Amino acid sequence: MSIEEIQNEIIDEFSMFEDWEERYQYMIDLGKDLPLIEEDFKTEANIIKGCQSKVWVHAALNEDKIEFTADSDAIITKGIIAILIRVFSNQPPQAIIDADTSFIDQIGLKEHLSPTRANGLVSMVKQLKMYAIAYQTQLN
Repeated sequence: MSIEEIQNEIIDEFSMFEDWEERYQYMIDLGKDLPLIEEDFKTEANIIKGCQSKVWVHAALNEDKIEFTADSDAIITKGIIAILIRVFSNQPPQAIIDADTSFIDQIGLKEHLSPTRANGLVSMVKQLKMYAIAYQTQLN
């Protein structure tokens, strides 16, 4: 699936819920289903800067696609990174670099997060795109 198709799927899923309490619960459930990062990758180098809670992300290039794994010490934050991993993992670096992330606004995520979590969300997107830029440079 393309990034856009995955984003549309997420928009559809979030639209099924009547209120934000249900959406938060859904994000928590997504976080619980997140394939965990290996303990060896839970290092200072893999922590996303700008997040209030700890978020570790590891990226690996496999057959010209980036595979992301992640974890967080906070349940909502883990749900947020799970959504981003779902969108960006197993995609080519250039597709991640070029990806429009307006789906985040379409599901209303940013406006329903605390300012510190919203800043963390921006930092997560930025870091995933930075991994993509680094891998794209290697491929060129």
